[in-house]
Amino acid sequence: MFLRNCYRRHVANLNQSPVFSSTHWSAVHLAGQGESPAAREALEQLCRTYWYPLYSFLRRDGHGHQEAQDLTQDFFVRLLKRNCFKELSAVNGRFRSFLLAALKNFLANESDHRRARKRGGEIDFIPLDAEIAEGRYLAESALTLSAERLYERGWALALLKRVLDRLREDYTSTGRGRLFSELHAFLS
Repeated sequence: MFLRNCYRRHVANLNQSPVFSSTHWSAVHLAGQGESPAAREALEQLCRTYWYPLYSFLRRDGHGHQEAQDLTQDFFVRLLKRNCFKELSAVNGRFRSFLLAALKNFLANESDHRRARKRGGEIDFIPLDAEIAEGRYLAESALTLSAERLYERGWALALLKRVLDRLREDYTSTGRGRLFSELHAFLS
């Protein structure tokens, strides 16, 4: 239920500072702080930002569309159940590197323990526009990137989208939405 609600809720800005870093460590730490609304928002933002890069990694790693969806969802469920965000720190390295290593470990464990079950089972999945993700993946399949490079590319594109969304919000909130719309074509 939480994952489904995360997808549907609007994400508030987690960091009001004008500087935008690649990973908001404050959001990672907040995500590990239990059941508060702020912690849920931080978890939602992390899940939304990293879902597609992880999905594209799985697709490039040889998993089919449905299987990659299921594995991505199962991976996030396991991270949430284990509350992995609580003990993470910027001192230990990049958050995206942690996620990729955790996903690879998850896959190694999952291959040993994976059993047939109905899609969905007792887990509430986030409907993360899977058809759009598959379309993006198919368009990118012509690229000759490794699964790791495709993951990094997906992460960078997700980061750029967040920056552009935040810039759009800033311009709109100051009455300059039309100017942003006109300039947007030059930012891409």
